Amino acid sequence: MTEEYQELLERVYTLAYENEAKYGACPQAVLAALQEYFDGIDDATIQAVHSFAGGGALSGDGTCGALVGGMAAISSQFGRQRSEFGKKTASRLRNFSATKELQDKFVEEFGGVICKDVQKSIIGRSFNLWDKEDYKKFEEAGGHDDKCTSVSGKTARWTAEILIEKGVRPKG
Repeated sequence: MTEEYQELLERVYTLAYENEAKYGACPQAVLAALQEYFDGIDDATIQAVHSFAGGGALSGDGTCGALVGGMAAISSQFGRQRSEFGKKTASRLRNFSATKELQDKFVEEFGGVICKDVQKSIIGRSFNLWDKEDYKKFEEAGGHDDKCTSVSGKTARWTAEILIEKGVRPKG
């Protein structure tokens, strides 16, 4: 890997990390960072993933929002278009292959994809983000200082690596 490539990956990581720290909503933090460096991710896609934060509606019960953001970025490049419904296209399998690669990296690092399980992996326990006291404990444990921020950064970096490996050229 070239030094320029490594620098790009570090910038993507840092921007996703900072987005999560400043603004929250991990899927949006990841997508917004990737949008800075890759075409094909529009503001409507970033808006559409908002409800996936915190495992979906802040429930913790669904897929980690950072992973959702990375998968959405990959799908913005390779996902099936509506005009392709009912057709077997190469892009369909390419998309599943690329998103599975991201999911595998995620599981290897965090032990699973469910938000509550990721919280346990990085903090030692899960939190009820709807409960004010438990949310306060989440923040005190570094939720938006270095925990979920790191998950968002790593996911954005892995996503950028996959996009580049699959032939998507960064902006500029």
